[in-house]
Amino acid sequence: MPLSNVNPNLYSQQLETKADRIKTQFVEFNPPALEIFDSPPLHFRARAEFRIWHQGDESFYAMFAKDNPKQPVRIDTFPIGLELINQLMKALMVEIKDDECLRHKLFQIEFLTTLSGEALITLVYHKALNEEWQEKARTLAQQLNIHIIGRSKKQKIVLSQDYVEEILIVNGKEYSFQQIENSFTQPNAIVNQKMLGWALEKSQQFDGDLLELYCGNGNFTTVVAENFERVLATEISKTSVKSAKHNFDNNTVSNVEVVRMSSEEISSAIAGERDFRRLQGINLKDYQFSTILVDPPRAGLDPHTESMAGQFNNIIYISCNPDTLYNNMKQLSQTHRIEHFAIFDQFPYTDHIECGVILKKN
Repeated sequence: MPLSNVNPNLYSQQLETKADRIKTQFVEFNPPALEIFDSPPLHFRARAEFRIWHQGDESFYAMFAKDNPKQPVRIDTFPIGLELINQLMKALMVEIKDDECLRHKLFQIEFLTTLSGEALITLVYHKALNEEWQEKARTLAQQLNIHIIGRSKKQKIVLSQDYVEEILIVNGKEYSFQQIENSFTQPNAIVNQKMLGWALEKSQQFDGDLLELYCGNGNFTTVVAENFERVLATEISKTSVKSAKHNFDNNTVSNVEVVRMSSEEISSAIAGERDFRRLQGINLKDYQFSTILVDPPRAGLDPHTESMAGQFNNIIYISCNPDTLYNNMKQLSQTHRIEHFAIFDQFPYTDHIECGVILKKN
C-alpha cells in the first residue's frame, strides 16, 4: 500500500541499513569513514503529485500500489510532504468539490512548494480549459495565496507565474532559487541544504577554475562558485539554463558562465575535437580547470565524460544512483582516490540514497 512503510520509529534503522549497504558496496575503493546526513522523518518532500479519483459526488486524492496499479488508494494526508502541501491538499479539495467547473474531468494535481512558504499548483484536466475555468482558478489562487497552472491536451494556462522562489540557508547564508514547474529540483529541500553545505566545505581548499556538468538551475553552482576563480557550467535544458542565469543574477554570483550543452558535447569541445557555436565568446583555453563537479542522471557518466573527468585534479561527484557511481568508480579509481564520502537521505522509506564523493588525483 502507498505510504504504508512510513514509520518515524523505524527511520534511524532504515538509514543505518542504507549506510551499511553503501559501505559494503564501495569497500574495494578504500573510502574514508562515511559521513551520514539524515532527513527529518516526516514532512520533508517539497514536491508531490496525485491522481484525482471521482466517485459520484465524491472526489479524492489517490495513489496506486505497485502490485495493483488499477486500484486507487485514497490519500487524505501526505505525512512525507511538507506541512504546506498537507494544508493545501485539504483546502484545495474543499473548494474543488464544491465547484463543478474546477472539479469536472480534473485528472491530476501537482504540488511544488518551498521552505519559504510559496506554492505552485498544477491542475491537469481531460477537457479544454475555457474562460470560466480561468476566472474560477484565479479566484481560487487568490483565496489560497498560491500560484495555479492549468494543463490539458495542447493547453498550458499560467495564471500568474510558472515558478516559485525558494530560500535555502547554507552555512548561515541565504540563497534564493527560482524553481520552475516541470523542471528538476531537489525533492527534499532540507537535505539539499546539507548537500550544499557539504560541497561548499569540501571544496574550500580547491583552487583554479571549476567545470560543472548537469548544473540544472544552478543549485550547486550558486553556492560553491565562491571557492573558485571562475566557473563554466553546462546544462542541456533550455528552461534550466534560463533559470540558472536568473539564480546567478539574483544571488550576485558574477564568476559563472553557463552554456546549453550536453556532457558529451563539452567533453568533445575541451578535447579540441569539435567547435560549437554555443561556445562563441568563451575561450576554453583561458580556463585553468582544477575541479569538475558532476551531478548526472541515474545512468551515471557516459564513457567519454568519465574519461575526461579523470584528467581533473579534483572531482566532486553527486550521485542519485549508487550502482552507476560504483560502475564509474571502477574507472575513476585508476587515477583518483576517495578523499571524502557521504550519503544524503533525500528519499526516506525507500531504497534510494544520494551519494557525494570527493576524489583527488593520485
